[in-house]
Amino acid sequence: METIIFATKNKGKIREINAILADMEVNVVSMEDAGIHIDVVEDGTTFEENAMKKAVEIMEASGKITLADDSGLEIDYLDKAPGVYSARFLGEDTPYPEKFKVIFEKMEGVPEEKRTARFVSCIAAAFPDGRKLLSYDTVEGRIAQEAKGENGFGYDPIFYVPEKGKHMAELSAEEKNAISHRGKALRKMKDLLKKELH
Repeated sequence: METIIFATKNKGKIREINAILADMEVNVVSMEDAGIHIDVVEDGTTFEENAMKKAVEIMEASGKITLADDSGLEIDYLDKAPGVYSARFLGEDTPYPEKFKVIFEKMEGVPEEKRTARFVSCIAAAFPDGRKLLSYDTVEGRIAQEAKGENGFGYDPIFYVPEKGKHMAELSAEEKNAISHRGKALRKMKDLLKKELH
């Protein structure tokens, strides 16, 4: 069985990925599980640049196939901010409820039709032999007027998904995996990996 490292310390992401790749002969482990403690500086200006940089640096440190993702929230009214800076918006240690408060303040009085936003996910794979793969997907929605839901992480509580009539954080794990940006990008990556691993 092929071990693939996923360049994250986020246990929620590892669970999500293992669920989607469950029918492949791979074992996805986090950087920590692989004993790699590197902080990759995400200084790219696009999700693609950051994802590939992480994948390549961790692959070089581990010698194993490495997946990395960069994802974030683009709010059209805020010129697609926070975008690639989603995790670092207002500082990495700032609790998400505080981030929500600032976003709500910036969008006070903005009508529903102008509250459009999307979650973006880009996934990169780097192989020790130099092969590289990229997949990309989004989920469209709106910035809600209030935070709702206990599931998910990050900006999920303030992201309203019109097709479900719920906030992202109100969806079950199965519902979220079916429509989420990362779920869709991962399924694309899974198809690419299947071709490369045979």
